[in-house]
Amino acid sequence: MVRIRLRRAGSKRQPHYRIVVTDSRNKRDGRFIEVLGYYNPRTQPETVEYKEDRALYWLSVGAKPSESVEKFFARYGTLDRLARLRAGESMETLVAEAEAAKASREDVSPKTRYDAVDKPQPTPVAEIVEEEPTSTEE
Repeated sequence: MVRIRLRRAGSKRQPHYRIVVTDSRNKRDGRFIEVLGYYNPRTQPETVEYKEDRALYWLSVGAKPSESVEKFFARYGTLDRLARLRAGESMETLVAEAEAAKASREDVSPKTRYDAVDKPQPTPVAEIVEEEPTSTEE
Protein backbone atom coordinates (compact mmCIF):
# COMPACT_ATOMS: atom_id res chain seq x y z
CA MET A 1 0.00 0.00 0.00
CA VAL A 2 1.25 3.46 -0.86
CA ARG A 3 1.28 6.01 1.97
CA ILE A 4 1.81 9.76 2.14
CA ARG A 5 3.68 10.46 5.35
CA LEU A 6 6.33 12.55 7.07
CA ARG A 7 10.01 11.71 6.74
CA ARG A 8 12.17 13.21 9.50
CA ALA A 9 15.16 15.34 8.60
CA GLY A 10 17.30 17.78 10.53
CA SER A 11 19.70 17.33 13.36
CA LYS A 12 19.15 16.37 16.95
CA ARG A 13 16.40 18.44 18.64
CA GLN A 14 15.94 20.48 15.44
CA PRO A 15 13.50 18.44 13.38
CA HIS A 16 11.93 19.29 10.10
CA TYR A 17 10.03 16.88 7.92
CA ARG A 18 9.54 16.08 4.26
CA ILE A 19 6.13 15.02 3.04
CA VAL A 20 6.84 11.93 0.93
CA VAL A 21 5.02 9.20 -0.96
CA THR A 22 6.35 5.80 0.07
CA ASP A 23 5.49 2.15 0.33
CA SER A 24 4.00 1.44 3.76
CA ARG A 25 6.53 -1.36 4.35
CA ASN A 26 9.51 1.01 4.15
CA LYS A 27 11.08 2.55 7.24
CA ARG A 28 10.06 6.04 8.33
CA ASP A 29 13.23 7.59 6.92
CA GLY A 30 13.80 4.91 4.29
CA ARG A 31 13.27 4.75 0.57
CA PHE A 32 10.52 6.88 -0.94
CA ILE A 33 8.83 7.31 -4.30
CA GLU A 34 8.40 11.09 -4.47
CA VAL A 35 8.89 14.18 -2.30
CA LEU A 36 5.70 16.26 -2.18
CA GLY A 37 6.81 19.04 0.15
CA TYR A 38 8.02 19.86 3.64
CA TYR A 39 6.83 20.71 7.15
CA ASN A 40 8.86 22.83 9.56
CA PRO A 41 7.44 22.90 13.10
CA ARG A 42 10.21 25.21 14.34
CA THR A 43 8.91 28.33 12.62
CA GLN A 44 6.30 30.58 14.13
CA PRO A 45 3.70 29.82 12.77
CA GLU A 46 4.68 26.38 11.51
CA THR A 47 5.47 26.13 7.79
CA VAL A 48 3.79 23.58 5.54
CA GLU A 49 4.44 23.59 1.80
CA TYR A 50 3.53 20.83 -0.66
CA LYS A 51 2.70 20.28 -4.32
CA GLU A 52 -1.07 20.22 -4.33
CA ASP A 53 -1.39 18.77 -7.83
CA ARG A 54 0.87 15.81 -7.03
CA ALA A 55 -0.89 15.25 -3.70
CA LEU A 56 -4.25 15.15 -5.49
CA TYR A 57 -2.83 12.73 -8.05
CA TRP A 58 -1.52 10.31 -5.42
CA LEU A 59 -4.71 10.52 -3.37
CA SER A 60 -6.79 9.88 -6.50
CA VAL A 61 -4.87 6.69 -7.33
CA GLY A 62 -5.35 5.32 -3.81
CA ALA A 63 -2.49 6.55 -1.61
CA LYS A 64 -3.48 6.82 2.06
CA PRO A 65 -2.21 9.80 4.07
CA SER A 66 -0.90 9.34 7.61
CA GLU A 67 -2.80 11.01 10.45
CA SER A 68 -0.55 14.06 10.59
CA VAL A 69 -0.49 14.53 6.81
CA GLU A 70 -4.25 14.09 6.70
CA LYS A 71 -4.58 16.97 9.18
CA PHE A 72 -2.47 19.19 6.90
CA PHE A 73 -4.57 18.21 3.89
CA ALA A 74 -7.79 18.95 5.78
CA ARG A 75 -6.48 22.29 7.07
CA TYR A 76 -5.47 23.50 3.61
CA GLY A 77 -8.50 22.13 1.73
CA THR A 78 -6.85 19.32 -0.21
CA LEU A 79 -9.35 16.71 1.00
CA ASP A 80 -12.27 18.93 -0.08
CA ARG A 81 -10.69 19.37 -3.51
CA LEU A 82 -10.16 15.58 -3.72
CA ALA A 83 -13.88 15.00 -3.12
CA ARG A 84 -14.68 17.51 -5.87
CA LEU A 85 -12.16 15.82 -8.20
CA ARG A 86 -13.89 12.48 -7.63
CA ALA A 87 -17.23 14.18 -8.32
CA GLY A 88 -16.01 15.15 -11.79
CA GLU A 89 -14.45 18.59 -11.49
CA SER A 90 -11.33 19.13 -13.63
CA MET A 91 -7.85 18.91 -12.12
CA GLU A 92 -6.79 22.23 -13.70
CA THR A 93 -9.60 24.12 -11.96
CA LEU A 94 -8.75 22.59 -8.61
CA VAL A 95 -5.02 23.27 -8.97
CA ALA A 96 -5.71 26.91 -9.92
CA GLU A 97 -7.94 27.25 -6.85
CA ALA A 98 -5.22 25.72 -4.67
CA GLU A 99 -2.62 28.16 -6.01
CA ALA A 100 -4.95 31.09 -5.29
CA ALA A 101 -5.52 29.83 -1.74
CA LYS A 102 -1.79 29.40 -1.25
CA ALA A 103 -1.10 32.95 -2.43
CA SER A 104 -3.71 34.37 -0.06
CA ARG A 105 -2.13 32.69 2.95
CA GLU A 106 0.28 34.69 5.04
CA ASP A 107 3.84 34.34 3.78
CA VAL A 108 6.24 33.08 6.41
CA SER A 109 9.90 32.71 5.68
CA PRO A 110 11.03 29.14 6.29
CA LYS A 111 14.14 30.60 7.89
CA THR A 112 12.13 32.22 10.70
CA ARG A 113 12.92 29.97 13.60
CA TYR A 114 10.73 29.48 16.61
CA ASP A 115 13.72 30.29 18.84
CA ALA A 116 14.07 33.71 17.22
CA VAL A 117 10.51 34.81 17.99
CA ASP A 118 10.24 37.32 20.80
CA LYS A 119 9.22 35.47 23.90
CA PRO A 120 7.28 37.33 26.58
CA GLN A 121 9.55 38.49 29.38
CA PRO A 122 8.58 37.38 32.86
CA THR A 123 7.20 40.16 35.01
CA PRO A 124 9.43 41.00 37.95
CA VAL A 125 8.11 39.88 41.29
CA ALA A 126 8.01 42.52 44.00
CA GLU A 127 10.73 42.09 46.57
CA ILE A 128 9.69 40.56 49.85
CA VAL A 129 10.45 42.88 52.71
CA GLU A 130 10.99 41.15 56.00
CA GLU A 131 9.67 43.03 58.94
CA GLU A 132 11.15 42.61 62.34
CA PRO A 133 8.72 41.07 64.74
CA THR A 134 7.28 43.61 67.09
CA SER A 135 7.43 42.63 70.68
CA THR A 136 4.22 42.76 72.60
CA GLU A 137 5.77 42.69 76.01
CA GLU A 138 3.82 44.46 78.66
